[in-house]
Amino acid sequence: MYRRRPGPTVTAMPRYLVERAFSGGWDVGDVEEFCRRTLERNLEGEVTWLHSYVSDDRRRLLCVYEAPTPEAIRRSAARNDLPVDSITSVRVLDPYHFAL
Repeated sequence: MYRRRPGPTVTAMPRYLVERAFSGGWDVGDVEEFCRRTLERNLEGEVTWLHSYVSDDRRRLLCVYEAPTPEAIRRSAARNDLPVDSITSVRVLDPYHFAL
């Protein structure tokens, strides 16, 4: 009898939503330079910044990361001099994945 051998296991990096609060509003000056510098510093760890949302009043950032642990995100935030108010483990729910 033929038995199918299991293929290689692919383990996805955990994804997290990081909330940041800025009482005086988020003002980084040159956004392009900020992004470039942050991405460079994140290379030192296993943290990948995917994207962020900025509230209209610029007092809150919601950032999506892939990282092995919340502690890795905290270390990255410290290197980038960014606050961390909360870290929540999340999964993607894509409504367009399902047929109508």
